[in-house]
Amino acid sequence: MSAGDGGVFYKMCGSGNDFVFLDGRRSIPAELRTPAAIRALCERRTGVGADGVVYLDPPAAGSTDAFRMRYHNSDGSLASFCGNATLCATRLGVELGIAPVADDFSFGSDAGTIVARLRSDLPEVELAPVQGLVEDAIHLEREAGEHQIGFAVAGVPHVVVRVDDVERVELEVRGRALRHASALGREGANVNFVAPAGDGAWLMRTYERGVEGETLACGSGAVSCASVLRSWGLAGDEATIVTRSGRPLIVRQPPQPGRGPTLRGEGRIVFVGRLRELGIG
Repeated sequence: MSAGDGGVFYKMCGSGNDFVFLDGRRSIPAELRTPAAIRALCERRTGVGADGVVYLDPPAAGSTDAFRMRYHNSDGSLASFCGNATLCATRLGVELGIAPVADDFSFGSDAGTIVARLRSDLPEVELAPVQGLVEDAIHLEREAGEHQIGFAVAGVPHVVVRVDDVERVELEVRGRALRHASALGREGANVNFVAPAGDGAWLMRTYERGVEGETLACGSGAVSCASVLRSWGLAGDEATIVTRSGRPLIVRQPPQPGRGPTLRGEGRIVFVGRLRELGIG
């Protein structure tokens, strides 16, 4: 498939979680919104390479949002939320001049309205309250070396497993098994393993559904981990979650009831390019 001259894209990175962004306010060939095109774009050897594809579309009619974000996993499936994608969308919205540099603004997503800002040159987003938090997920059996297993929904569902050393986790084996655990239903969940970093921060490794493997960072995973760690009495209202890339994500949870957490971290524009040919027939 030829993407022609309508295929301008932005390659972005959020703490190692990487994305292809397309500006849907302009004319995008319909072929670039198909699952096959998304898979081709995300393919690291024959495409651009990414964990997912994000479209910045016009806001809904009558909305005061700056834009609407739609996120697709690398397998082409639509996901309601991706924390690092929202951080990157915040940065790109400001870069494109469709969102203010100095003030709060909002944009739409399939998980609801996101309030965002740039804070000390880093994007920060306010998220909906975490739902369905379970301190002790007794329906998920622990294995040797796993001290606690919790569960939370931060836009998408996450299992949180506390271990002594994330490096010793056979992520592709144990992560995949938990991701597909029958107790989690047909859709399953993302799986995060956390261990103390020794300086008050927490190390995190994530097996991400839709990617079906380890990702270098996961924003919604960091929020879920911070929420579950706080419920276990192991973290306070602010937690630093160090991702697999080594870059930190800062999660702050307001003490006021009904308020959601904020997520702050990297949203970096790696390069701008133009698509020409995707090998999808």
